[in-house]
Amino acid sequence: MKEILNQLVYFGLLQSVFLIMIYFLSAKRGKNINKYMLILITIVSIGLIGKVIHSSGVYGKNFRFIAFSEFSALLFGPTIYLFTQSVLHKAKFTYLDLRHYIPGIIYSLFIIIYFMIPSDAVILSRIKTGELQQVIYGCHAVGLLINIIYWYLGLKFFLNFEKQMKNEASFEVHFRFLRSFLFLTGFCLLVWTVLFVTSLLGFPMLERNARPYIWILLVLIILFITYYLMLQPEVLRSIPEVKTKKYQQSKLSLNDMERLKLQLDKLMLEKKPYLNNKLLKTELAELLGVNSPELARLLNENVGMNFFEYVNYYRIKEFVNLAKTEKGRQLTFYGLAQEAGFNSKTTFNKSFKKLMGVSPSVYFNKNM
Repeated sequence: MKEILNQLVYFGLLQSVFLIMIYFLSAKRGKNINKYMLILITIVSIGLIGKVIHSSGVYGKNFRFIAFSEFSALLFGPTIYLFTQSVLHKAKFTYLDLRHYIPGIIYSLFIIIYFMIPSDAVILSRIKTGELQQVIYGCHAVGLLINIIYWYLGLKFFLNFEKQMKNEASFEVHFRFLRSFLFLTGFCLLVWTVLFVTSLLGFPMLERNARPYIWILLVLIILFITYYLMLQPEVLRSIPEVKTKKYQQSKLSLNDMERLKLQLDKLMLEKKPYLNNKLLKTELAELLGVNSPELARLLNENVGMNFFEYVNYYRIKEFVNLAKTEKGRQLTFYGLAQEAGFNSKTTFNKSFKKLMGVSPSVYFNKNM
């Protein structure tokens, strides 16, 4: 098992160096590497180098090289949070965001001062008194706490954004890769927490033996995600950039709202903006001549639907009308759905059943 771990360490180090080289040597591929991920990969590389030197026994397996890996212990959580935020809001790297790494920097300085600088005699003395083990427990507790807090902030940001998209986009935005990333990193943190609690309850060897595997798994997950985004950057581009304004009290009267509703109905029937399968609320608001919050108010108060439901309502109507034509009889249901503005079979089926109460096949068996 130890040999497998060493092989994973070597693999992780090679991948880290490979990604860093690509960033600096390939302008095209380098653009696809998220800056926050690059920060973490660089720090992780230092930790992996320490593990490689320690396991190779070049310097007599000096424990100080293992301490290198602790430099990245408090950087996972902040990077998960900043990565999630930058992907969803397409925010660019700013030096102000580095403040989230302050706990990790302080932690790394402590590791250097307490574990790496003291002589072997001092370390042995701390081991005998039990002080070293208590400090290690304290370090792990702090590391877990910081990482879990930032992971939770990243997850909360993701869930809020996903909910927001229902009110801003007329199509299903795919977050599979980011959802998987948050799930896997969260699972690793959960396992780490369980092992830490187990150690506190009197089974320290279980946690001590399993900890390196959790750390390596986190490294491999991050490396995989970065590599994946380099090969398929369109995954990031599929997430729309939506700039929302804070809600302000609308100055539109009830008569204005009724007038706008008639204009909106006329717009949807004549110009059919819903045929744009990437239609955003801001785009429809611009066509109507209002701002996004005013359109949201109009839909919520005068129509009784959110933006996603409203646009797909018209797409379903378009689908039903197309299905009755000669051209429609030659297309599959999904082909017709695409003609009506849908870009997802799942979204089409859900929207149709919600509006009509039955699936498309059942509906047309009864009505055609």
